[in-house]
Amino acid sequence: MKRSGILNSEISRVLSYLGHTDRIAIGDCGLPIPDEVERIDLALCFGEPKFLHVLELVLQDMKVEKIVLAEEIKAQNPAVLEGIEKLFAGQVEVEFVPHTALKAATHDCKAVIRTGETTPYANIILQSGCIFG
Repeated sequence: MKRSGILNSEISRVLSYLGHTDRIAIGDCGLPIPDEVERIDLALCFGEPKFLHVLELVLQDMKVEKIVLAEEIKAQNPAVLEGIEKLFAGQVEVEFVPHTALKAATHDCKAVIRTGETTPYANIILQSGCIFG
């Protein structure tokens, strides 16, 4: 039995096979997920689990070098943006793109983790960093 870290077997598996520059997404319960991309559905009910809590736990197991956020989060969801900024504390490159571009970029993700979050634009793409060198 696993001793620490993420217990969800699908998330643990995806994180373990990520290479440098591979990407995953974490999204609210409304983010469309392309059919060809692995869906890891954590949504239990509206609001649970929260986007920021899932992101915080994933970051304990994943080295991230870059994140992609929807430009719209700045005006439409400043509380979640503030939470994201606190988690990364300026340690990663941040790219803001239109929400339509973020949705299109999920096609290139290894997986999308669906949360129960119901606030607007609570979506992020995480680009894997290198853990050595």
